[in-house]
Amino acid sequence: MRQSEERYISLLTDFGFKRIFGTAPNKDLLINFLNSLFGKEQVIKDVKYLNSENVGDVYTDRKAIFDVYCENEQGEKFIVEMQNAYQKHFKDRSLYYSTFPIKEQAPKSADWNFKLAHVYVVALLNFDMHDVAFDKKAIAHDVGLLDKKTKKVFNDKLTFKYVEIAKFDKPIEKLHTIYDKWLYTLKNLSRLTDRPKELRSKVFDKLFEEAEIAKFSKQELKEYEDSLKAYRDIKNSLDTAMEQGFEKGREEGREVGRAEGRAEGRAEGRAEGRAEGRAEGRAEGRAEGITSQRLDTARSMLEDGLPLDKIMRYTGLSHEEITQLK
Repeated sequence: MRQSEERYISLLTDFGFKRIFGTAPNKDLLINFLNSLFGKEQVIKDVKYLNSENVGDVYTDRKAIFDVYCENEQGEKFIVEMQNAYQKHFKDRSLYYSTFPIKEQAPKSADWNFKLAHVYVVALLNFDMHDVAFDKKAIAHDVGLLDKKTKKVFNDKLTFKYVEIAKFDKPIEKLHTIYDKWLYTLKNLSRLTDRPKELRSKVFDKLFEEAEIAKFSKQELKEYEDSLKAYRDIKNSLDTAMEQGFEKGREEGREVGRAEGRAEGRAEGRAEGRAEGRAEGRAEGRAEGITSQRLDTARSMLEDGLPLDKIMRYTGLSHEEITQLK
């Protein structure tokens, strides 16, 4: 009896995402998906998959392992990452990742005028970033190099696209664009028991064929279930941490609110104290709870023998934080 009783794989798992978007036989699915994200900004006709594991220089020996790394017919580079867990320095990580396709463009011999091909970093986020720079109501965010005063593009060779798929909540009957259909599928594929009429097209017919678990070999099934277990472990840990954080935040908020309210001795002071105390307490409680749960999950993954790069991906912890647990 297999662990997963779903008909289709989850694209939120490492195995599922790479199976659909990271293999040459399915490159038409990747092309269609990327074109839906970029709209008229970028029309990709073909892609070539590149080595998704990049090693830093000899001084740092840092690795960057991408979910999908490819280039289009014009030589422009695309890094595509699925991130399930919030990571404190995720924006820094995105910036660090972008340096690899930039540096590799320098020829090892002959002269070079430093002309670069465009580099795109696409981050698909199964959480809300809560970033002050983003429009809170928007799901997709485009980040580039701009002049702060004029707001004009300074250099168009580096683009970051952050897509908060966790925010997407359209029901299936309101999927009017290919972009909507892809976001819905990313978030809900494993919950479907059949192909809905809204997702019947040449591209999605192929996706459903590739995603049907019953067609997997024994090895593919084992790899998927391992990946699914890792995804569920971190999700359950984060859900528990959020619940504990909210409870701790509510209690601390009440205490702080009562203390401040008594000190000021006025109804207005009590109201403001309670409001501020709850907000601060919830935030601190959530942060502490999530960190604790991630560390516990990382310990379990280490005991199960999972490699460090997968533990980092699923927990959002740094290499140093994980190695300290050994």
